[in-house]
Amino acid sequence: MTNGLSRHLRFFPARPVVLALAVLALVCGVSLRIYAQLPPEAGARFQQASEAMRQGNFEQAVAGFSSVTKQAPTFAEAHFNLGLAYEELGKPNEAIASLEKALALKPKLHGANLFLGVAHYKLNQLDAALVAIKKEAAAYPKDAGAFMWLGVVELAKDQPEEASEALDKAAKLAPNDVDILYHRGRAHLLVSKNSYGKMFTADPKSWRVHQVLAQANAEADHYPDAIAEYQEAIKLAPTQPGLHEELGSVYQNEQMPQEAAAAFQSELAIDPHNVLAKYKLGVLALEHGDGARAKELVEAALHEKPDLHHVDYFLGRAEMELGNDNSAADHLKRATTSETDPEFLQQSWYQFGIACRKLHRMDEAQQAMATFQRLKDEESDASQKRLKKFEVHKNGDTPLTAPNASSTPN
Repeated sequence: MTNGLSRHLRFFPARPVVLALAVLALVCGVSLRIYAQLPPEAGARFQQASEAMRQGNFEQAVAGFSSVTKQAPTFAEAHFNLGLAYEELGKPNEAIASLEKALALKPKLHGANLFLGVAHYKLNQLDAALVAIKKEAAAYPKDAGAFMWLGVVELAKDQPEEASEALDKAAKLAPNDVDILYHRGRAHLLVSKNSYGKMFTADPKSWRVHQVLAQANAEADHYPDAIAEYQEAIKLAPTQPGLHEELGSVYQNEQMPQEAAAAFQSELAIDPHNVLAKYKLGVLALEHGDGARAKELVEAALHEKPDLHHVDYFLGRAEMELGNDNSAADHLKRATTSETDPEFLQQSWYQFGIACRKLHRMDEAQQAMATFQRLKDEESDASQKRLKKFEVHKNGDTPLTAPNASSTPN
């Protein structure tokens, strides 16, 4: 196994603000009663050392907290902060000694086991890291950071299933934390990879194997290979629900509408309630100018799954094919407020403008076309900027900015 630091950790407290926040919380948590038990000089030194930590002066912080631990050897918070300062200086062994002393004095000191685990982790002492971080998570079950680090250590131990469980808990506690989401996704990806590997070993001729290979090819836009694998899967499991719908989707992406329609029809013969097959078959009908069939299928799909994407746009287009301009305008107007896909949003405004023209609502039509043109121009400008930026970096005209240090492992 490679060194745990190089594989998973840039350095937990690399951003001074992270430890500064920890120290701030600690200082706030030290009650006046505890301060009253300290020698006056020790209290003053503790405050000075804490301020040095906030300012990023870690050598000064080490000196200050060391002095406090000598003057007040039973003051757990001083040992804890001394451990944090050592962490910042890249001295994990010294950090471990100080953090263990803090825990001996106050076994449930918030954060101490977590930072102790991180220090062990940086030394690739994964078992010790796991023990410490598990204690933190047990003592503070609402601490998302503890569960994130628990997952990180499990990943370093090549235990993605356990890592996924810990990171799922972290994500529930902090659903928008990008670091947690990154590690959670990585853990689940490894679980999937391991599962597929076992599947290939258990039965390499299974239709599931062909399905997985087809899905991988489809995601990589290798549509001919995906089609071939889906066809092999269907030969082995011709009545398996879902396979024909997935094949139809690939045909649709490969611009093979007749084959796609046939696949969707086959899917509905097997599973009449397959919403995606109905919906996509309706979209194909619309592309061929069959508004009545398109409306029937899209509305049927919508009845079974009310949160389908782009429904108002497609129903509006279907109503236009049928000459129902008022209904078309209503659907397309709703699409202009509900669409989040830029391409569909543009087209919703364009089609709404056409519907308004047919209804002689010229002011609305003019406004809709103006909005369509504005969105199109904005997209074009954004594309040009992205292209220019890519060309500059490709030609080496300007150096790429180095990424900021992170408080979480890489």
